[in-house]
Amino acid sequence: QVQLLESGGGLVQAGGSLRLSCAASGRTFSTYTMGWFRQAPGKEREFVAAISWSTSDTAYADAVKGRFICSRGIAKNTMYLQMNSLEPEDTAVYYCAAPMVWGVWKASVYHTWGQGTQVTVSS
Repeated sequence: QVQLLESGGGLVQAGGSLRLSCAASGRTFSTYTMGWFRQAPGKEREFVAAISWSTSDTAYADAVKGRFICSRGIAKNTMYLQMNSLEPEDTAVYYCAAPMVWGVWKASVYHTWGQGTQVTVSS
């Protein structure tokens, strides 16, 4: 069983930046995919970004492409989401997920989630 812990959320003005972190522990694997999802009030959880641990390939939702950067840390099983040019529409609880299957971005497929971290962007 993998345990996930997100951090780094907060309140920021539109145009600002935040950096989220996700630390995985427990039964982790040397090569897999980790990713970020978000859920706004009244909406379904949606894919944001993912990174392949074996290739360092990244994938992004169209809504965040060019503004968000998903990366992995030097410490094993640590992942980051650098969020720039934030917009009020980015307001949501952000969750990390692992392990994931590369290319499978549907939230309902996954069952291992962190507790989430709230990101609020004011206009």
